[in-house]
Amino acid sequence: MATPGSDFKHGNPPGAYPPGDYPPGAYPPGALPPAGYYSPQDPSGVKGDVDLQRMPMPLGIPNCPPGLEYLMQVDQLLVHQQVELLEALTGFETNNKFQIKNSLGQQIFFAAEENDCCTRNFCGNMRPFDMKIINTFGQEVMSLYRPLRCAGCCCPCCLQEIEVMAPPGQPIGYVIQTWHPCLPKFTVQNEKREPVLKIEGPCCVCGCGDVDFQVTNLDESASVGKITKQWTGLLKEAFTDADNFGIQFPLDLDVKVKAVLLAATFLIDFLFFEKSN
Repeated sequence: MATPGSDFKHGNPPGAYPPGDYPPGAYPPGALPPAGYYSPQDPSGVKGDVDLQRMPMPLGIPNCPPGLEYLMQVDQLLVHQQVELLEALTGFETNNKFQIKNSLGQQIFFAAEENDCCTRNFCGNMRPFDMKIINTFGQEVMSLYRPLRCAGCCCPCCLQEIEVMAPPGQPIGYVIQTWHPCLPKFTVQNEKREPVLKIEGPCCVCGCGDVDFQVTNLDESASVGKITKQWTGLLKEAFTDADNFGIQFPLDLDVKVKAVLLAATFLIDFLFFEKSN
């Protein structure tokens, strides 16, 4: 049986924690949150979707960007990309949408790419994009911006990056690709563009099974967490580019760095797991 902080795989069902041992901010189905929380509401951006259990919204916390209070209570995130029927049937690239949940499957955020038809279908997985992240109240709490950058690994300049803003318009961090001839490497930076953490993936990111991108300290001597692209099955992997990811980090990690690691997950998804038409 899974325990809090342990590795989670795609086969582990939500709610695998023993009774009374739920992580901070996660509650079993039917349980009431403590006093001081708002009742969750349906975000306007996802009305019409299947009704999902949503994590209750905490009150404002000092030194935390408004809307990111959720992240202070979790050490794991699940990112589930929605399957777009038009894209699966025709190959016509549509804007990506993601549900972001805690380890119990309670929805925390909803992320939606904003792009035009020509950019999506002519630039493929290398396309620039804006992405809005909204909470369970339908409020935009974070925005991501990925500029158009070099598509090759042979050029050490103009590599991939993504900017994280929370609230929108206020930078809190960046993810910068680090040049390497064989390995996918990235540097996590704070709002002052100072390096904070590093991310390193395997030489080969394809195959049947989970793919781990290790999150380490700056000298790469100790693991801090990881971003895992979870295997979703042969049929789904072959006919769609809807991917599932798991993110692990220390509970006491700076909430802004947690948000930047979430952004790094989207950048990794586009670079290595988004099919290019």
